[in-house]
Amino acid sequence: MLLLLAHVVGLFELRLVRQADATLYDIKTRVFAPRTPDERIVIIDVDDRSLAELGRWPWRRDLMAEIVDKLFAKHGVRALGFDMVFAEPDQGEGLMVLDELERGPLAGNMPARDEIGRLRTQLDRDGRLARAVRDRPVALGYYFSQEPAGSQSGLLPRAAMAAGEFPDNIRARSSYGANLPRIQAAAAAVGHFNVEVDPDGVSRQVPLLARYGDGLYESLALAMLRVVDGIETVELESSGSGWFSALKRRHIEWLRTSAPGQIRRIPVDDQSNALIPYRGPPGTFHYVSIADIAKDRVAADALRGKIALVGASAGGLLDLRVTPVSNTFIGVEMHANMLSGMLDGTIRRQPGWIPAYEVGLLAVVGVLVRLTLPRLNPLRAVFNALGMAVLLLLGNFAAWQFGYSLPLAASLLLVSALLILQMFWGYTVEVRSKRQFTRLFGQYVPPELVAEMSRNPEHYSMEGKNCELTVLFCDLRGFTSIAERLEPRLVTQLLGEFLTAMTAVIGRHRGTVDKYIGDAVMAFWGAPVVNPDHASAAVETALEMQREMLRLSESLAARGLPALEMGVGIATGQVIVGDFGSSVRKAYTAIGDSVNLASRLEGLTRRYGVGIVVGETTRLAVSGFAWRELDRVRVKGKGTAVTIYEPVCPEAELDPAHKSRLSAWRDTLEHFRARRWSAAESGLRNLAQREPGRPLYSLYLERIAQLRSAPPAADWDGVVAFEYK
Repeated sequence: MLLLLAHVVGLFELRLVRQADATLYDIKTRVFAPRTPDERIVIIDVDDRSLAELGRWPWRRDLMAEIVDKLFAKHGVRALGFDMVFAEPDQGEGLMVLDELERGPLAGNMPARDEIGRLRTQLDRDGRLARAVRDRPVALGYYFSQEPAGSQSGLLPRAAMAAGEFPDNIRARSSYGANLPRIQAAAAAVGHFNVEVDPDGVSRQVPLLARYGDGLYESLALAMLRVVDGIETVELESSGSGWFSALKRRHIEWLRTSAPGQIRRIPVDDQSNALIPYRGPPGTFHYVSIADIAKDRVAADALRGKIALVGASAGGLLDLRVTPVSNTFIGVEMHANMLSGMLDGTIRRQPGWIPAYEVGLLAVVGVLVRLTLPRLNPLRAVFNALGMAVLLLLGNFAAWQFGYSLPLAASLLLVSALLILQMFWGYTVEVRSKRQFTRLFGQYVPPELVAEMSRNPEHYSMEGKNCELTVLFCDLRGFTSIAERLEPRLVTQLLGEFLTAMTAVIGRHRGTVDKYIGDAVMAFWGAPVVNPDHASAAVETALEMQREMLRLSESLAARGLPALEMGVGIATGQVIVGDFGSSVRKAYTAIGDSVNLASRLEGLTRRYGVGIVVGETTRLAVSGFAWRELDRVRVKGKGTAVTIYEPVCPEAELDPAHKSRLSAWRDTLEHFRARRWSAAESGLRNLAQREPGRPLYSLYLERIAQLRSAPPAADWDGVVAFEYK
């Protein structure tokens, strides 16, 4: 924005912006050109047919005088202008013969001298043209150039005003090519037909005033306007832009002509240039071959009251220009367009407040883009920028229709640059965020799963979906009381070691760590990466977590820290998994009955004195493990009974003694549910001797004692209901 602002206020020029504005100007010129002729103006064309009929150029001045006479006397044109210069004298052979006679044999013959004088007037072609032009509304043309001083020709007309009257810095010319003095002196007005050529080679404007020496000289179109309106002088009008114009040091903004009942104001820039209001491509104005005028092939009323401009389109005389509407535009038609715009008041303004307007527009656009783009996703940001660009274009086009030629490229470039910058910055931030997310997500999902997901991102979605997962909850037992006895630093260290160790085990088995809940961990298998063996993976993880817990406890004990114990609950079932949360914070998690069940089963590990409790669905989904059925329970929040199990070890690792104890336990459990209290009690005591210290056997012995003292109902099914979590 600072770079563009510096360009706008003129500290330096950005060629890209300048050329873009020129291109946009050309587009507006083509789009809004009326493409209709101005019926008031006609071009008298020196075309190839005229050269073929009237001879090669330049023609005799008496022929040009005859054409001028016909245009006014027969056709009644309102005014006539010449986009050509009569710079060289046209002295025919007859004049040279008369000069020799007058100096020779007839030197003293007065009657002969009178006749020679009469013939001289008839044979003086330059004088003939001067007489045809005199006292008629005719404007002649000439040109300025940058040739070295001293290459001037002809007579320079009277200056329109002194150079100091236009206080801006108009570029000075060093030479000129004008008309013969007596032809020029006879004309009602004389104007230069120079056209400005922009750096890209396109002619978009005409200098209405050109500086030569201490004078300012009017253009051909301005001279024609004075001739048409019958006025003598052109006045300057100061800029009405106040302090806004100070950014470009604008002082004069208009040239004004005042005729009875008619005031015309012609907008100019600080170099007195006026934009050419092109009506359309070449040929938009009516052309009449000058040969048809000379040969009387044009109806007398066809040109009556029209403003005629004489110019050339013949191949050898062609004055071609590159313009916004065509790459081959005839010079005389450019002046016709300029004169038409002056008459209609359709020349676009380039007011002095343009720099202030651009500064304000850049500020507004910059603020709007800065406020809106960062809040949008890339697609919406593009549409937002396109919308802004369209609004800027529509506003600029509307200003054009109201007569203003306002720059637009800087604002469009600002929108584009900020969009590109925002997209680049967004991409950089997104890549960085993805890396951060990968690091963060890697704390929950194993890195190999993250890599797998990144290879096929279209297969993974954060949207909620129903799927079967296996959920695991693990929690430290009695950690609250342990934490109360330790310093906060040691509590943090202890908990960090536990969570790090358990997370590593979950990661090795391709599990997803859902969350840490104080000293508890929730994890699941089967999402976001599908795992058909999610139940087996969860059980294997639980067994390894307990082994890891033993190693961690030994390490803590060696350092004088309390040993830790952990319970694990596992359940399998249909859950909803996805991105849940609020607009402020979200998390990829699972919700459903199986999640609640896994949490309840973890709580039952304390009751049954085991490290792992697995739900019935998980047990049925897993093969290859030895199991110990613990009980049939009805947990809080669940109406149906669930059979719960403890995974012992893989079947391949089961020794005969352990296998025998599991078989004896199954028999004992069968006696218990069949109300054979004595047989069940005997089996439990036997097992307690074989495995001393197992709380499960003591639990069932207590139950048998209670059931003997208070026998169950006839429909008792052995299900134990837990009303606590």
